[in-house]
Amino acid sequence: MSAWIAQQFVPLMFAGLLVLLLTGIPVAFGLAATGLLFGYVGIALELFPTTLFQALPLRVVGIMQNDTLLAIPFFTLMGLVLERSGMAEDLLETVGQVFGPVRGGLAIAVILVGALLAATTGVIAAAVISMGLISLPIMLRHGYHRAIATGTITASGTLAQAIPPSLVLIVLADQLGRSVGDMYAGALLPGLMLVGLYLLFIVGVAIVRPAWVPALPAEARIHRETSGASGHRSLLALVAVCAAAGAGWSQIHEGVLNPQLERSLPAPGDEVFILSVTTGALLALALALLNRALGLGLLSRLAERVTFVLIPPLALIFLVLGTILLGVATPTEGGAMGAVGAMAMAAAKGRLKRPMLGQALDSTAKLSCFVMFILIGSTVFSFTFNAADGHLWVEQLFDKLPGGALGFLIAVNILVFVLGMFVDFFEIAFIVVPILAPVAEKLGIDLVWFGVILAMNLQTSFLTPPFGFALFYLRSVAPREDHVDHVSGRRIGAVTTAQIYRGALPFVVLQLIMVTVVVLHPGLVT
Repeated sequence: MSAWIAQQFVPLMFAGLLVLLLTGIPVAFGLAATGLLFGYVGIALELFPTTLFQALPLRVVGIMQNDTLLAIPFFTLMGLVLERSGMAEDLLETVGQVFGPVRGGLAIAVILVGALLAATTGVIAAAVISMGLISLPIMLRHGYHRAIATGTITASGTLAQAIPPSLVLIVLADQLGRSVGDMYAGALLPGLMLVGLYLLFIVGVAIVRPAWVPALPAEARIHRETSGASGHRSLLALVAVCAAAGAGWSQIHEGVLNPQLERSLPAPGDEVFILSVTTGALLALALALLNRALGLGLLSRLAERVTFVLIPPLALIFLVLGTILLGVATPTEGGAMGAVGAMAMAAAKGRLKRPMLGQALDSTAKLSCFVMFILIGSTVFSFTFNAADGHLWVEQLFDKLPGGALGFLIAVNILVFVLGMFVDFFEIAFIVVPILAPVAEKLGIDLVWFGVILAMNLQTSFLTPPFGFALFYLRSVAPREDHVDHVSGRRIGAVTTAQIYRGALPFVVLQLIMVTVVVLHPGLVT
């Protein structure tokens, strides 16, 4: 019996972990208990030396001293302060007015605001619940197809997984032993391409099924001029002027100043893009402030509103991500600047109240403790797992797969996709990734590319039944019963769980398409 246990030690260890998790024990404690129990079994069977666990305290202390993980509470606090300061409401109302006059405009607004919230809050629950409370009633009021409305909201909320400063990218960078800045730079283009894929889908629906995504009626467009004009021409002119100024300044900077910044992955396009957007945003804000202060009348109400609502979060995004991508600040320093900037923005709007700040700090502390306990538990598990040469067992398991590196990536993506239906993304990142990373490196796979693929795949875990958390978040705020709309006076039917699940399916397909594109074209990341 002892010989059989010794031969099957690693599979039995996985089975023991599964049994513990099925009992309902918290994952962090299940991981630690499995590692300790099988470590003692291994010592009893003389597989390990009796001094095995003497190095474990140093591992735990090393986790507590990891500066990279400090970025998690900073970015979480930044996101929660912005979300509770009403930024989501302001963005959805304003962007909805910009795109509302066209078919599918409300859905386009939800996707764009979801991308902005992803780049500022990084908290999926906050994004989905905010957009569900604000956008869903408006979309239902104006006759949007239920599945399109619910699918757009849940999918847009999950963009926080793929677009920096995603928390999962920080965790994956730590587990893969790579720079968070490199992971952010690698994920930026695929994340933006996924947003573009969502927008193309809505445009396609507007062409094929226009009745499913109607435009806002004239009476619902609130930012109109005294003359009755929409204000879109003024907004387009402002965008054109600022874009030209940003492009011109970036060219001057690239050709004349051309500062040599140290970075682990040279990418001159980063600097050009960041400078261009920052210059254009600052110019727009300056013009809007002058227009209001001097009463020049150069900008329409809509253009002014868009500038004052959109520019502050954009400035914060480029302050944080720009400094990280350019190598000026570490992710931890960028997160600290983001948290301070978020509080400054909330204070400028008069919304930085003590109860709100207390709630944000409390939620940040809970999430940070959750992450740290899972990381400590996974460290205990991997400590025993590696001592039993589990990494060699995993390598041998994947060596039998056909197709080499591509076959490995396909198998891993299928595994992660299936696990995502049942397991939280943090747990996948802490349990599965440390086991697979050595195999990927041995196959010559770039670990930044590997991490971005996993992040894009993990995004589907929020939309796939039975445990798609984004679906649950929307279910908690979507109307469960028929009700009379307080604006239109019409009776609106309830939103069923089946409609929410059905709405997520097209976006899961789009996410899988994007994962396939990134697998086949590593240059998008590297």
